[in-house]
Amino acid sequence: MSVPLLKIGAVLSTMAMVTNWMSQTLPSLVGLNGTVSRAGASEKITLFQSPEEGWQLYTSAQAPDGKCICTAVIPAQSTCSRDGRSRELRQLMEKVQNVSQSMEVLELRTYRDLQYVRGMETLMRSLDARLRAADGSLSAKSFQELKDRMTELLPLSSVLEQYKADTRTIVRLREEVRNLSSSLATIQEEMGAYGYEDLQQRVMALEARLHACAQKLGCGKLTGVSNPITIRAMGSRFGSWMTDTMAPSADSRVWYMDGYYKGRRVLEFRTLGDFIKGQNFIQHLLPQPWAGTGHVVYNGSLFYNKYQSNVVVKYHFRSRSVMVQRSLPGAGYNNTFPYSWGGFSDMDFMVDESGLWAVYTTNQNAGNIVVSRLDPHTLEVMRSWDTGYPKRSAGEAFMICGVLYVTNSHLAGAKVYFAYFTNTSSYEYTDVPFHNQYSHISMLDYNPRERALYTWNNGHQVLYNVTLFHVISTAGDP
Repeated sequence: MSVPLLKIGAVLSTMAMVTNWMSQTLPSLVGLNGTVSRAGASEKITLFQSPEEGWQLYTSAQAPDGKCICTAVIPAQSTCSRDGRSRELRQLMEKVQNVSQSMEVLELRTYRDLQYVRGMETLMRSLDARLRAADGSLSAKSFQELKDRMTELLPLSSVLEQYKADTRTIVRLREEVRNLSSSLATIQEEMGAYGYEDLQQRVMALEARLHACAQKLGCGKLTGVSNPITIRAMGSRFGSWMTDTMAPSADSRVWYMDGYYKGRRVLEFRTLGDFIKGQNFIQHLLPQPWAGTGHVVYNGSLFYNKYQSNVVVKYHFRSRSVMVQRSLPGAGYNNTFPYSWGGFSDMDFMVDESGLWAVYTTNQNAGNIVVSRLDPHTLEVMRSWDTGYPKRSAGEAFMICGVLYVTNSHLAGAKVYFAYFTNTSSYEYTDVPFHNQYSHISMLDYNPRERALYTWNNGHQVLYNVTLFHVISTAGDP
């Protein structure tokens, strides 16, 4: 009986060697996961930008007179699409992670089985020693004890079978790793001489230059409006939604006001993502109801038109109180001079790079749009301009860099048709296409922090990018 035991001991020794190899090799294979994690982190940060982080376009050319003509398209949130290589890389990363997880499972199972095999090996050595000492003569009691001990070895066969299956799995996983390595090498060759981290650094540097360029360029003339980006479909046909134009970039709260008259409930969502999901919000109940949809959030306060009056109300969100309210002299209200869609839109408040504005109409101006700069602290009118454009013929309006842009309709087929320049008190007719996807715009505002247009379109909350044209001197440029 000692000979069979020695054979089993040899098998156990061989299995221990296999187990040792697996325990040493698996961690290195699983180590692929560390590389994947680094690549995944890079993806989130730089190479393939998320919609919230990306920049769409920057081009420049030199005019014959030597000036640098720059056109910057500055996208809002959710505008950039991911590169095809990014999707392919992400799929490969997921496959590598799946292989790594399988390796981890094998490693845990190998460790467990190895402990069992080692215990069985100790038992078998004990049995072998007892058989040698017995020298062929065993009592019935000793024989029964040995028989019981041998019974404990029966599960060893299933463990060995599991090892065989795991060996086949390892062969398959190794083949998958080879295929993945080949695919990654192909992508790297297609991407050029730069490695992933090199590209990451180059894209980071380029994005920094783009941001610096936008800050340097500052204001420009509107030459294009992008296709609409639908953020959510929520609420009734009329309403408004907005972010704070003066908040730091880390503050992405969204305010939501459904309806166009007698409303008092304002929902404040923690982030744009929460707004999209309809979660993590608090409610503000205004002490006085609003009229229209021309509200704006500016530096932590909501500016809106008090219902059935020409009163401007400044409501501070943090203190939940009205800081100041003041009448706009001569301003029409209660659907006296609304936009073409009606809805008590007599008074429209806006914010651009230069501050707070009010757009309205008075009897003295014969129904033409009046633009006034407001002091955000006192709500006093600092200066006013008569644009000469009839407000009832306007679909909506917005301010960019001190220029009032007016659409010719709130329905399908609308375009930006008129521009009034407050710095020169002059105007021009424009022809900037504007895709009205849901055929009924009841709110349109520019956000200078995000360089985007916010709209409420037939119960849909929508964003648009804007293209601004700049002509700057090359003097002092690097």
